Amino acid sequence: MADVARQAGVSPTTASLVLSGRARELRISQAVEQRVLQAAEELEYRRNIVSVGLRTGTTRTIGFVSDTVATTRLAGDMIKGALEGARERGVMLFIGETEGEADLEQGLLQAMHDRRVDGIIFAAMFTRPMKVPAALLGGPAVLLNVVPKRPAALPSIVPDEVEAGRAAARILLDAGHREGIHVIGAGPRPSDVPPDALAGVERVTGIREVLAEAGVKLAGGRVCPDWLPEYGYEATMELLAAERPRALICLNDRIAFGAYQALDDHALEVPADVSVVSFDDHPLATWIRPKLTTIALPFYELGRKAVDVLFDVIERQREGKPAGDESHRVPMPVRIRESVAPPRA
Repeated sequence: MADVARQAGVSPTTASLVLSGRARELRISQAVEQRVLQAAEELEYRRNIVSVGLRTGTTRTIGFVSDTVATTRLAGDMIKGALEGARERGVMLFIGETEGEADLEQGLLQAMHDRRVDGIIFAAMFTRPMKVPAALLGGPAVLLNVVPKRPAALPSIVPDEVEAGRAAARILLDAGHREGIHVIGAGPRPSDVPPDALAGVERVTGIREVLAEAGVKLAGGRVCPDWLPEYGYEATMELLAAERPRALICLNDRIAFGAYQALDDHALEVPADVSVVSFDDHPLATWIRPKLTTIALPFYELGRKAVDVLFDVIERQREGKPAGDESHRVPMPVRIRESVAPPRA
C-alpha cells in the first residue's frame, strides 16, 4: 500500500480509500483515483484478503458441500452455475464432496466454518429428503436439491417437478393422445415410487393433475426399483405382455432408453406406434433414435439460484432478520424432439 501511495504521489490513506472502492463516496477526484489504480496495476498490488476479512467480518468466500454433485457428469452444471454466480459477486467458491458419508460431511462443514466462509450451499445430486446437519444451523446457509426431513429455518432450491409432470402430460394431450397412456418408473398413484424418490412423487402428481383436468384417465403405471435402463426395459416388457400402450411417460431418460429397447423387441416404432416422453435431458436423450422429447433438469440455473438466495440470507442475517424456510422452485425446460406423434387411428 505504501509503495502504491508513493508511486501515485498520494497519502497511504488516500490510496487505501481508492483501493477499497470508496473514492467517489469521499469525493476523491477522478484524476487521483486513476493515478492510484494505475500505480496498483503497475506494481501488481493485491489486497490482503485475510486482514480485510478480519476488519469487515467477511471473507468473500462461500462453501458448496454436496454428496456427489462435483463427481457426477449429469449434475456438473450445478457447480458451473454456482461458480459463475459467485464469480460475478467477486467471491470465491470452496467445493467439498462427502460421497454420502456422515463423518466426512461433518468434517467438511466444520472446515468451511473454520475458514470463516460467509455462507454455505448444502447440495444433493438429485432431490431427496435429508436430515439437515446441525452445523448448517449456525450461520447463513441454503439447501440445494435437499428437502429437510424435519422443519429447518433454511431456504431450499429445488426443480419444479410438479410443473414438469404437467408439461409431460400436456405434450401428449397436445399430440392428441387420450387413452393408453402409461407411466414407466412409478405410478399410477403418486405414492407408488421407489424409496426417497421425491421427484417421482411430484412428477406423477403433475401428470395426474393435467390428465384429470382433460378428462383423461391414466391407463397405468409400473414402479421400477431404480431408474436405470434395465428396469425400464423389464417394466415395459411386462406392460407389453399384458396390453398395447399408445404412449409412455418415462420417469427419466435412462428408463426411456430401456423402454425403447423393449418396444423394438416387440417391433413397435417410436413414435409411429408408441409415443414416449421423459425427464432429465440426459445426454443419451439426443443420442438415441428417434431423439427423445424430455423435460430438462435445470442444473445450471439451480446453482445460480442457490448463490442468489444465499446472499439474500447473508444480507437478512446482517440486518437481524430470520433466514426463512421458503422453497424456491426452478422451472424445468421442455425439450421437444422426435419421440411424440399423434396416435394412429
